[in-house]
This record gives sequence, C-alpha cells and structure tokens, in this order.
Amino acid sequence: MVAGIVGLGLMGGSMGLALKNVPQISRIVGHDHNPHHCNQARDLGLVDAIVSWEELRTCDVIFLAIPVEGIVKSLHDLTDIAPTTTVIDLGSTKAKIVDNIPPRIRKNVVPAHPMTGTEKFGPTAALANLYKDKIVVLCNLDDSGELQRDTAQALFRAIGMRIVTMDAHEHDRHAAYISHLPHAISYALANAVMHQEDAQNILILAAGGFRDMSRLAKSSPVMWEEIFKQNRDHLLEAMDRFEEELATCRRLINAGDWRGLHDWMAAAQKLHDIL
Repeated sequence: MVAGIVGLGLMGGSMGLALKNVPQISRIVGHDHNPHHCNQARDLGLVDAIVSWEELRTCDVIFLAIPVEGIVKSLHDLTDIAPTTTVIDLGSTKAKIVDNIPPRIRKNVVPAHPMTGTEKFGPTAALANLYKDKIVVLCNLDDSGELQRDTAQALFRAIGMRIVTMDAHEHDRHAAYISHLPHAISYALANAVMHQEDAQNILILAAGGFRDMSRLAKSSPVMWEEIFKQNRDHLLEAMDRFEEELATCRRLINAGDWRGLHDWMAAAQKLHDIL
C-alpha cells in the first residue's frame, strides 16, 4: 500500500516515521501547504517524497493530520477518490468532522483520534514512537466500509496502538474534560502570570509544578483555536464544572475550613488511583 499524509507536523510526521516499520506500507508520501514543512519533512526522512494534491488522492490510504477545520475542507476535496481508498482523519474533535463527511465518500472515511501528542509542533517535533502503546479512538465505525475498517485497525495495531470505539458525540464530550479543558486552563494560567506587573520576578521562581501546568500553553494556537471552536458546547460545559470545583476551593479557603479543604484535595487524589 502507498500511504499519503496530509500535514507534516507532529502528528503527521510521527505517523510517517511509524509507518516505515509496517510491512504492508511500500511507500509514504506527504503533502503540506507550508513549503518549509515539506522541505523539513523530506530532509528528516518523515516521508519518502512530497507530492501534489492530485497525486496524493491516488494513495491507498490517506491520513489527514491537519487542524480540524482543514480536515472538514479536505474531505470535500476528496470526493473523487476510488471506492477502495481509506481516509483516516486524526482530528482531536470528531462530531463536526463526522457530520460533514460527504455522502459520496462516507464509507471511505474512518474517523480517528490518537490519544497522544506533545506541546511541540512542526516536522522537527516528530517522534518515531509517538503512537506506540497509546489509545486510538475510532468513531462511528458502522458507517465506514468493511475494507476501510479493516485497513485502519490493522495499521493502528501495526504501529502499536490500542483501539477503542466510540460514538463521535460521546467522544467529544469526554475529550472536552481530559484534553481540551486542560489546554484551556494552561493558557489561562500562563496569561494570569504574564498579566502581572512583576511577571518576570514571578517566573524566576517557577519550579516543576508551574512548568508542568503551563507546558500545554506552548501548543499551537492555530490548532487549538479550531478544536475549541468545533467542541465549543462540550468545552463550555467542562469549564462550568471546573469553575464549580474552583469555587469550592475558594469557599473552603475563605472560610478557613482546613478539614474540608483537606478532604476536597484527598477526593481528587482518587483520580490517579484510577489512572
């Protein structure tokens, strides 16, 4: 099979590296609107060649590793692909993508969300083992063709991923809590510090806790703006729940209820028992 990758940043570039160890894949080609990314991806060996959009559409399997709004547009530019082509989108939201797949290619498409990534972006951020031992969520598989389902699952297993299936709307609600909300909080924390008059002095004292919490704020604003836009309602719901918990913390501290505060924090530790 010839694999084509649209978008040669962290996710797409890492997919290129991972697929190099898959026997079913004979060639890996890439396409990116950024010429600099194309040159970097080729020089780094993330893909075997850079191709035009027209040539990419002839690939046996096509990965869409671009911001989520771009995925929706790209699907409408792929309506003339062969019935045997498999298109796998790697977007972090799923409902809008699923709802906007053109009927002509609905069986071609396997909506997927690999639950992995880093705060870095661009071809130089690509990692050969980014996907290994991670979970990938495949959504609304009953709408995909049998060939496409089998192809996608075989490839994800071949690069070491564990497969979970889920409805797209259910996925987006869960992702709002465990992925999208943490990014929003990280951006908010970074801005809260930077808006202080003595921000530089504060940052001199920054230790592991602050660095861990603010790390996600290094993520691409272009990508996360589109994720927040597509998953707006679920993210706002998650923000409401978070604000309720923060208000509880504020109330306990304001009241000097240290026993209550201790119990509130102890309850939160149960999360990592589950993890």
